[in-house]
Amino acid sequence: MASKIDPSARYLKTHEWARIEGDEIVCGISDHAQSAMNDLVYVELPRVGATYQAGEAFGVVESVKAASDVYMPVSGTITAVNTQLESKPEIINQDPYQRGWMIRIKPDDMAEFNNLLDADAYARLLNETEK
Repeated sequence: MASKIDPSARYLKTHEWARIEGDEIVCGISDHAQSAMNDLVYVELPRVGATYQAGEAFGVVESVKAASDVYMPVSGTITAVNTQLESKPEIINQDPYQRGWMIRIKPDDMAEFNNLLDADAYARLLNETEK
């Protein structure tokens, strides 16, 4: 089954998505990632105000099958976390690109966003890994 890809987002090879909203970046895990993990049962999010470098793990998602780190798309400071996920991690399974967002980031350098895969490049990555 083909994974949904948000054309307005950029992606990491580790299957996180990132989207610019105003002067912040919103981040979550892709439809492909949530589908591969199956039913999510736990989400660990960072504290607001924490700072991370691009590529650093900021959280964990856990399903009955496995646990996986979630990585920062850009360097910056966490400005908000989706606290609904603490009691309802299944929101990510239901709507990974909207209600299933995980964090909002104030980026140190918005230009880092351009280093991420666009939707076409991410689609090619998924096609290559599914072969």
